[in-house]
Amino acid sequence: MAKPNYSTLVLESLELESGVVLRDVEVAYQTWGTLNERADNAVVVFHSMTGDSEATSWWGSLVGPDRAINTDTNFVICANLLGSCYGTSGPTSVNPATGETYKASFPACTVRDQVRLHQALVGILGVRQVRCVAGGSLGGFMALEWAVMDPNISEVIAVATSGRHSAWCIAWTEAQRQAIYSDPNWHNGYYEDGTQPEAGLATARMMAMMSYRNPTSFTARFGRQQAATDSTPIYAVESYLRYQGQKLVSRFDANSYVRLTQTSNSHDLARGRGDYFDVLRSISSRVLVVGVDTDILFPLQEQRELASGIPNATLEVIPSEHGHDGFLLEGESLNRIVKNWLSLHTNQPNQIDYQIASCV
Repeated sequence: MAKPNYSTLVLESLELESGVVLRDVEVAYQTWGTLNERADNAVVVFHSMTGDSEATSWWGSLVGPDRAINTDTNFVICANLLGSCYGTSGPTSVNPATGETYKASFPACTVRDQVRLHQALVGILGVRQVRCVAGGSLGGFMALEWAVMDPNISEVIAVATSGRHSAWCIAWTEAQRQAIYSDPNWHNGYYEDGTQPEAGLATARMMAMMSYRNPTSFTARFGRQQAATDSTPIYAVESYLRYQGQKLVSRFDANSYVRLTQTSNSHDLARGRGDYFDVLRSISSRVLVVGVDTDILFPLQEQRELASGIPNATLEVIPSEHGHDGFLLEGESLNRIVKNWLSLHTNQPNQIDYQIASCV
């Protein structure tokens, strides 16, 4: 599987919400820009479910020199998530206790586990203050969770996301997991290296792609066109979905897909904290909430709910024919929105030390 050009550090241990303690946790990350003398110009960017640490690739419209998240003036950090297969510990990693690949024995991690991992990382990198956290989709979950866990965060950018994973989203991911489980190569997640459940993973991705777009975008792009083929004729949209399924199979692991969908399902800012709207009201950060008007996975109503419930929140809407994928495909619009919003504020961050001891 192709991996981005990342750096790696190792945490001695990380205790998960479940009580499971992971040992020798590898964290794959990339940074851009320079940490200033006060160590308070850090921006943490979170990737979406099957993404990686190379934020300037998948969000290059937003992260880079003279972009909204300016790498000339900020120290930008993006790390791969726990449970993924792009360098951070996950099902494809070796369990130091057994010397064998974790596979399905790698535990499910919550959004809060992911945030605590990132807080450990920034502490090791010498950051005293994270001034901004940003993410879209699953990445937005972590940005919002960080704001609840750490009131010292000045700015939060949450795009095409929600404050709690809906029954609609959970249903989509359950159907995708069942497609993987039904593959005869699944073997309860203990498939041999090189023989993962490709058909099940490809089908899961096809389902996901349908939720990332919408009927209008599919009709405009494909209509009833047929794809050029030497075999049985198929519709262009069928060919597209099959291509997207195989594309993911070539770069991703089925166990990682299962675990990261479970991470998504854990997301609820109010879990164990009381009333949901009371939790939203407790967020003291300045928050930019961005929705995509045609998103059927995270409908605009969910972003409206966030913006109306968080005291210092601004809602912006991106018009797009691309549905949920608009948070990636409408990059220039998003860059302009974020840049304008950031220009309205002068940051005076409080100081806080991120200690690895809090995560051991």
